[in-house]
Amino acid sequence: MSRNTDFVPFALPSLGREEEEAVLRVLRSGWLTTGEVARALEREFAAFTGASHALAVNSATSGLHLALEALGVGSGDIVVTSPYTFTSTAAVARHLGAEVRFCDISREDYNIDPEALARLLSSEPRAKVVLPVHVGGYPCRMQAILETAKAHGCAVVEDAAHAFPLRTERGMAGCLGDIGVYSFYATKTMTTGEGGMIVTSDEALARRMSLMRLHGFDREAWDRYTSPTASWRYGIAEAGFKYNLPDLLAAIGREQLKKADRFLKERRDIAEKYLAAFASEPKLELPPVHPSHAWHLFSLRLRGEAASVDRDGFIERLMGRGIGCSVHFIPLHTMKYWSERYALRPEDFPEALDKYRRSISLPIWQGMRPDQTDRVIEAVLATAAEARA
Repeated sequence: MSRNTDFVPFALPSLGREEEEAVLRVLRSGWLTTGEVARALEREFAAFTGASHALAVNSATSGLHLALEALGVGSGDIVVTSPYTFTSTAAVARHLGAEVRFCDISREDYNIDPEALARLLSSEPRAKVVLPVHVGGYPCRMQAILETAKAHGCAVVEDAAHAFPLRTERGMAGCLGDIGVYSFYATKTMTTGEGGMIVTSDEALARRMSLMRLHGFDREAWDRYTSPTASWRYGIAEAGFKYNLPDLLAAIGREQLKKADRFLKERRDIAEKYLAAFASEPKLELPPVHPSHAWHLFSLRLRGEAASVDRDGFIERLMGRGIGCSVHFIPLHTMKYWSERYALRPEDFPEALDKYRRSISLPIWQGMRPDQTDRVIEAVLATAAEARA
């Protein structure tokens, strides 16, 4: 099947004149790295989310690493997370010498199963941190997770890479545990190109992560070059990392943050259109719906005994019709590194495996035109009809 030249990409950032002008202001200022613009983004993000402390970083991966380090995770400790996530969620534990235990996801959604978590923690006394993931912008059952973690003496770090701006009845997703980490990668609901944000209500954790974010300096670069105290005089309090977000990227983030609620509405409008269009197609299973869903992803699942075989062919046909799509996620326990390290088999986490084998993520991004959404719907329904035949 030949590719349609009017291709609908899987994801595309929504950037306007405001972002361009903000970047130009930074370029003309002569200060490109972390400075007042990044600090302003932190203040504005904290105000938006209700967090006590917000720390801008160069990626969500960096943020997760800083979070676990601040909580004292190290050799001999266990970090519990879902296999249904991107590798960095688990890899940061290994960077610190800790081990990972995977907990299967719920049958109802793509997130960690609180009941399975309770069973796992009961048999794993070395567990130090639980790391739930709000997959696709759908909220985890945080009250149950927090209660279970507390009962077993574990801290909770939320991987909120998909979850901005997800407001739940308990507060903003990412602000419910001890630490939350957001992603500003190019495909996310707000972007800085590369980047992320850490939030916490714990002042001691915030101080530790701020220190470790930039080499363990006892003075930030912005302070060293704007303070009357000599810029060359500084100390190293810890062997820190290089995880700061530069002003050049923070400038984009400040403008994106102003549009966050509009972006969310656009994504929800697209999701509602998809849900209505696909509801009566017997070959398709709709994603779980929640009133607060951030709709970072719209992941359909194929029905039927042959769904796991059909899925790859379904994607090929969609691509042939000019529709970009993806799969979220390939479970970590099926990947070479994780499966070999922990002697895991694909069937060890049956819910994660089943959803992976049947899932297809469709384009959903702010700025999608109605005709592009219509083309996605037409292509999916045509491909589903072919699959049934």
